[in-house]
Amino acid sequence: MTATISRRLVSLADAADALAVSTRTVRRYIADGQLDAVRLGRKTLRIKVDSIERFIDAKPVGNWR
Repeated sequence: MTATISRRLVSLADAADALAVSTRTVRRYIADGQLDAVRLGRKTLRIKVDSIERFIDAKPVGNWR
């Protein structure tokens, strides 16, 4: 049986780059429940790419989508 992994995870720095914010702001979004993250160790934190996409889609500006 072959397992397919459809979830992608990125680092805090990559998420911050994608959202054009600081890593501190990304941590705040995680604490507020706006982004989904997974802890993979004591110090390793990864953010789910699909939650970043949902976050971006939920914040349209004017008529731009």
